[in-house]
Amino acid sequence: MANFYNDNEALRYHLNHPLMREIVTMREREFKQCEEFDYAPLDFEDAMDSYERVLQIIGELCGDVIAPNAESVDAEGPHLEDGKVRYASATYDNLRALNQAGLMGITLPRQYGGLNFSLVPYTMAADLVSRADASFVNVWGLQDCAETINEFANDDQRSRYLPRVCAGETMAMDLTEPDAGSDLQAVMLKATQDEDGTWRLNGVKRFITNGDGDISLVLARSEEGSKDGRGLSMFIYDKRNGGMTVRRIENKMGIHGSPTCELVFKNAPAELCGDRRMGLIKYVMSLMNGARLGIAAQSVGVSESAYREALEYAKSREQFGKPIIEFPAVAEMVATIKAKLDASRSLLYECTRFVDMYKTIEAVGRERALTMEERQRARAFKKLADAFTPLVKGMGSEFANQNAYDCVQVHGGSGFMRDYACERIYRDARITSIYEGTTQLQVVAAIRHVTTGTYSAQIQTYAAEQFSDEVSPIVARLQEMTAQFEEALSLVKAADDTELVTFHARRLVEMAGHVIMGYLMAHDATAAPELFLESARVYANYASAQVAAHHRFITGYLK
Repeated sequence: MANFYNDNEALRYHLNHPLMREIVTMREREFKQCEEFDYAPLDFEDAMDSYERVLQIIGELCGDVIAPNAESVDAEGPHLEDGKVRYASATYDNLRALNQAGLMGITLPRQYGGLNFSLVPYTMAADLVSRADASFVNVWGLQDCAETINEFANDDQRSRYLPRVCAGETMAMDLTEPDAGSDLQAVMLKATQDEDGTWRLNGVKRFITNGDGDISLVLARSEEGSKDGRGLSMFIYDKRNGGMTVRRIENKMGIHGSPTCELVFKNAPAELCGDRRMGLIKYVMSLMNGARLGIAAQSVGVSESAYREALEYAKSREQFGKPIIEFPAVAEMVATIKAKLDASRSLLYECTRFVDMYKTIEAVGRERALTMEERQRARAFKKLADAFTPLVKGMGSEFANQNAYDCVQVHGGSGFMRDYACERIYRDARITSIYEGTTQLQVVAAIRHVTTGTYSAQIQTYAAEQFSDEVSPIVARLQEMTAQFEEALSLVKAADDTELVTFHARRLVEMAGHVIMGYLMAHDATAAPELFLESARVYANYASAQVAAHHRFITGYLK
């Protein structure tokens, strides 16, 4: 029996980060919920034991059910029946297995049937599921849309919808339209209100992941005559009420198990979620942070599968009388895949903790008045979360694509054949740098944190940590990379030209990302050298070359 959690020591390492004690204690409200729910933890150790047990269950289901089903799901895919989506048969097996194990509504409050888990183990679950089948996480993992209902809907809506998610119903996030892709201000699907107060949706949505989900969050134009984001509101659509049909399922390059749908709404009844006019300004922004984190987790899972497929093949495939892993060119390729995987995973869980901290403090604030210190910490962690989510989504998805590419390359001609999983992994990886905001849009979101110093300040925080003697050569290289980044940034800022900042934004964001991931790897290598020291060395070599190239380009351009 395979267990994708037990065979990956890096996950257990990230689960046991020192910040988890504060996150879990706040989330459990000082562990007072055990007085109301008999399955609530008694203390921090009890909570962490629950996290471990659930992750082991998910790891087992990933290894024994979801991964073995991945090829058949990819081959069969979903199809349309009378305007409704029918998943591949094995997708229903996957959902049934996870639902029977109680693995829906992982982060939702216990009063609605959830587990009230921290975002960290939930993100790890998405990491594991994505390793097993990147397409299935788009069906199971959209349960995180329920967080928007939990945060912004009214009590009646929470009591009606959240228990259904915890019981296994699926969700969708209906944002994109034929003429409104990345530019969501251009959304035109109309929401009008009947005299009795019922809202009706009319229009078309396109490229909607799991578009026929049981419960959907729909961005629609509620203000007649409006043209921008201020006229958009968020609505909850219940499939049981009818009024929406699936016009088509897109024929995609990859993630075949996940239906990507074109939807037609005709007088579909819906409920306003939160306040009018705040759909894009507030609620989509909150949704997108979670969505970016989800795609980052998917990207790490894809990188994990690419690494394992490449390593296994390189060890077993013999040429010229020896395994190809013994050839330096192949060994370097596999080592670089592993280094990019470890670096993106470290950034993923660092970012997840930042999101977890500010969201947990804000949730406490909805129950009682926060202290000045708590408000300051919430603001500080939210700033870091806003900075790190586009960074981890952008760089993590690019690494997933690079790792999938190199995995195919390690396989040679065999990797081009559908007989090997790497061909599917390669196709599945491609979307990660496109949906929920392309890499280029992540750069747009991240560049202000370069120019305002958010990344620089965090780099200084990391640089002030204590590192082992073994890691000191890596730290010296990181200091050199930091100096190159700061010099390039100073030159760009000194020009006082907005277009110039935009032109160099990708290079500056990547430089900051490489330095940050380098320091995170140095920290991990100090704490657990047996797991991360070699990857930290390989990543420092790789990243320093990337930073130096960007530095040469920018300085050569401006000097």
